[in-house]
Amino acid sequence: MKRILTLITALFISYSSIAQDSTSAAVDTSWKRSGVFGLNFTQVSLSNWSAGGENSFSGIVIFNYTANYAKGLNAWDNNIDIGYGLTQNGKKDPIKSEDKIDLSSKYGRYAFKHWYYSVLLGFKSQFTEGYNYPNDSVKISNFMAPAYFTLALGMDYKPNDNFSMLIAPVTGRIIVVNDDALADAGAFGVDPAEYDAFGLKIKDGENIRYEFGALLKAVYIKDILENVNLMTKLELFSNYLEDPQNVDVNWEVLIAMKVNKYITATLSTQLIYDDNTILTIDNNEDGIIDESGPRTQFKEVLGVGLSYKF
Repeated sequence: MKRILTLITALFISYSSIAQDSTSAAVDTSWKRSGVFGLNFTQVSLSNWSAGGENSFSGIVIFNYTANYAKGLNAWDNNIDIGYGLTQNGKKDPIKSEDKIDLSSKYGRYAFKHWYYSVLLGFKSQFTEGYNYPNDSVKISNFMAPAYFTLALGMDYKPNDNFSMLIAPVTGRIIVVNDDALADAGAFGVDPAEYDAFGLKIKDGENIRYEFGALLKAVYIKDILENVNLMTKLELFSNYLEDPQNVDVNWEVLIAMKVNKYITATLSTQLIYDDNTILTIDNNEDGIIDESGPRTQFKEVLGVGLSYKF
């Protein structure tokens, strides 16, 4: 929680500085900035309710900010996309409903027409531990477990201010699993621990996995209607070194609908497929794993609450 509060505070300070600079006489029109900050709450309180049910409370904070620079032959696109949410039902412990850190920075140098020679730096992770709910004793993720560091070189197609598509045939990706238990289990594709015939560990699991392949990343941001902003990102990655036919997919959509100055409804979805992320399924919740393997992951978050679109 301290990490979350520290990051949110830093983001507010950063945005305040940007806003102050934008009101000065010497405004740099080379920058184009936009973003959404939202704080959404839902509460259900029941007392002697004949239809049944239980009290619940949920809260989600999201922050999405883009700062793009274009001048002369240079183009520099930056994005911060974070979210965190908790849900509590009755007297049970709170569980996560959202947890995301996604940072990217892309620099391009004009080549010809709408194309730029480009380099992309990216980082993705999460804030806190994740468990295989409803079994909250099985940890399946953690801060920096996984974390994805990406360095991509290629060509960026930018026909206008709303759309860009990076095609990077030279892409290095480092997957960090900074949790020994998860590393020993071989989570997220790292080499697992090795054990002797008596079950004693003779070699720790690896904390890092290296990949080299090709990346395609497309981003589209536009006000599609009055007071309705759409942002969508699609990432496709193929690892040349292992099963290049198994393409990793990450597709995100964020729609922000402004009700008034301080109230906005947000709808976000995310679809993920990663051949190295093995998910376990307990069909009848008896504590015995019935299935395991890579699966298509999907998340949808709808919220209405206090927000600020800028």
